[in-house]
Amino acid sequence: MRKLLLSFPLLFTGALLTAQTDMLPVGFGPGEQALIPAYMQSRSDLSYDRTSIFTPPGGDIRTAAGWEELQAIVITWTGFPAILRQIVAEAQTQCKVIIHCSDSNAVKSNLTTHSIPITPNIDFIEVPYNTIWIRDYGANTVYRNDVDSLFLVDWIYNRPRPDDDDIPVAYAGHLGLDLYRTMNDPYKLVNTGGNFMCDGMGTYFASHLVIDENGNGPDNTYYTPGKDTAEVEDMLLNWMGLDRYYHMETLPYDGIHHIDMHMKLLDETTLLVGEFPAGVSDGPQIEANIQYVLSGFQTAFGTPYKVVRIPMPPSTGGNYAGPPWGDAYYRTYANFTFVNNSIIMPLYRTEYDTTAVRIIKENCPGYHIKGIDADNGGSADLTQNIIAQSGVIHCITHFVGVNDPLLINHGALQDTYDDVNPYTVNAFIQHKSGIASATMYWTTDTLAAWNAVPMTASGPPNQWTANIPAQAMYSTVYYYIEANAVSGKTQVKPIVAPAGWFRFHVLFSTANVEENLGNVFSAGLFPNPSHGITCIPFHTDRALKGSIYVADMHGKIVQQIFAGDFKMGESKFFINTEEWSAGMYMVVAETNEGTMSQKLMVK
Repeated sequence: MRKLLLSFPLLFTGALLTAQTDMLPVGFGPGEQALIPAYMQSRSDLSYDRTSIFTPPGGDIRTAAGWEELQAIVITWTGFPAILRQIVAEAQTQCKVIIHCSDSNAVKSNLTTHSIPITPNIDFIEVPYNTIWIRDYGANTVYRNDVDSLFLVDWIYNRPRPDDDDIPVAYAGHLGLDLYRTMNDPYKLVNTGGNFMCDGMGTYFASHLVIDENGNGPDNTYYTPGKDTAEVEDMLLNWMGLDRYYHMETLPYDGIHHIDMHMKLLDETTLLVGEFPAGVSDGPQIEANIQYVLSGFQTAFGTPYKVVRIPMPPSTGGNYAGPPWGDAYYRTYANFTFVNNSIIMPLYRTEYDTTAVRIIKENCPGYHIKGIDADNGGSADLTQNIIAQSGVIHCITHFVGVNDPLLINHGALQDTYDDVNPYTVNAFIQHKSGIASATMYWTTDTLAAWNAVPMTASGPPNQWTANIPAQAMYSTVYYYIEANAVSGKTQVKPIVAPAGWFRFHVLFSTANVEENLGNVFSAGLFPNPSHGITCIPFHTDRALKGSIYVADMHGKIVQQIFAGDFKMGESKFFINTEEWSAGMYMVVAETNEGTMSQKLMVK
């Protein structure tokens, strides 16, 4: 456990700027916007900062994604101590936690009083600060040559909070890392971590806020030299190695225009997107933005993005931000953070939390989920309504990648109708010492043994390949990748494997089976759409052996209805869909003479 005492001179005064202020929101606090001109001028005179580098790093560089291996997360200890304590308790089991604070002894006392031990994984830096929102003013993890030397890149914080803006100097020095800062002309760039989402492969998502604040848009109150979109993109390329930019329209009602309030990259190919009821709040603009991405852009692997929806919970009164309700808090589950094998996410109320946690678990299997009440805590100590300040867990944490990454980039296999050909798994694997070997493991039952398939170097540089044998229809295939560096380091993808994995389904297709039966469902299912007792008429002009079952659209059997001898003539079978999830299903008859299916919609 280490403590570092740092101090930076303030360049101008103001009640909001000269000391920590526990309750300033993510957005502008009272009177802050008027301080912007003086603040921007102060960012041009950083002569006291003799350790940072104010010119682009140059060369082949790569910005890390949030799900990569971390050596540390960083927080600022001010306000909301019950929430911060829970973050520290969970994160220190995964990596180092660096706490910026004014009095390390007071923080230690707070932690130990609440039975959180002070382990060697907690470091304290006593340093001036203004607010808790370190995601916005923290620095970004960048590597040379994809996996070589680590350094940090820091933008100008878009709030007049100079102590916050200098926090990266503190923890970069603490970790012995080079810090590059976009503070001086012609390299000034204003940006925030909450409006930044990166796939670790050169792709960058943001709202138009980053263009407006640095150009001539309505939010350009920052007196930066006017930059058009191309100039902003050049900055991000030269300082961070980002070469694909997906800029989406800002939302009408989120206030701060940060995408982390409604979106999250779960991996290189999957977008978690907040969902409002139809036509409500920012729902229409979010949907327009997502359709813009899906129709015009692809992942770094040249495939469409997979989109996972997660509900945006309302207030206790059922209200959302925007008309007709006004300024309801912008509650979101997308604002969570990865910390190696853990996910730390906000919670609000049980009736919404259970659904959100289920969605996260289904799409991030194997991670330990730590939920933290951000709204209506169960005791006086936990009633800390941080969402009222327009931010949650992602907003108050940032990360530093490891010095020695073993990088595995992989585009997850999608569901398929192919039950004949093998499924090719490609991964781009890199380590500065080189890759000694790689293995792909697969199974159709995670409780059974995994099949190991050696991967071979093939095709483009750093690409490794292995095949999963063709599987029967209705199969679910699970797999993960393990790589070993020449140095001896080992890494898996997903990082939680084998507790977590990628998976895909081999779907049912009538194109793959004989259709010798004629229309055995000649009378049709009724009622269809269904929500309760449903009749399945079955007709055959000859005796047959076989079965009838219902499968979902992934090919998973939902209910076996009948198995045995079908009598010649008319039969009727019944199911009850009242407890089924809404959606499309297939009623399938398989016999010794062929297969027939009919769609069933459950509402």
